[in-house]
Amino acid sequence: MRSNADSVSSRREFLRRVPYFTALPDDLLGELAAAMVERRVTRGQVIFTEGEPCAGFHVVSQGEVRIYKLSSQGREQVLQQSGSGDTFNEVAVWDGGPNPASAMAATDAVIWVIPRESMHRLALARPELAWTLLESIAQRTRHLVRMVEDLALRSVKSRVARLLLAEAERSADETELRRDQMVTQAEMAARLGTVREMIGRALRDLAEAGLIEFDRHRIVIVDREGLIEIGDG
Repeated sequence: MRSNADSVSSRREFLRRVPYFTALPDDLLGELAAAMVERRVTRGQVIFTEGEPCAGFHVVSQGEVRIYKLSSQGREQVLQQSGSGDTFNEVAVWDGGPNPASAMAATDAVIWVIPRESMHRLALARPELAWTLLESIAQRTRHLVRMVEDLALRSVKSRVARLLLAEAERSADETELRRDQMVTQAEMAARLGTVREMIGRALRDLAEAGLIEFDRHRIVIVDREGLIEIGDG
């Protein structure tokens, strides 16, 4: 049977690979690792909902998680797509308020949760952790500023072009995106703050311009430079 010491050591090594925690000393990583609680979720499972009390600081170990807001009419706006090594729900950990958004497993996932009480205690005792949390929130703020810029200043076609380019960077083949990677047009719409019909129209426009080719199973980037130009427009 695996000892508790081995388990903490394994978790500490995982935390060392999380970008925000890389520079933290071993003893602090060990304290964080000792406080971590594992949570396994299946695709489509709600991890927490907006307005609930904050359970703690979340770190994705495996899989992907979608952070989103839901309107009273049921329209979804995706704020963040988190993969392995990404963190989420920092704001509620820091200010003690309820969850500002909801989280759902986009795939089967393994998540580590560090209770807010543990994060608060360690941040008060260790300024380097407090600074790390501030950096994390600052990065999240920059992301949200970029999102506001996209929604306010860019057309749907431009936003679709930027999304395709970003997803291509995550793909094994940087010119081809399989539909199991891009999911559905409805989910693309949720990420880009629009509706499915507008996504379909934008994809057709990009295809007619010779920038992409797409069918039910994949999207192929034919003209990367042209797509970049549309995305910057």
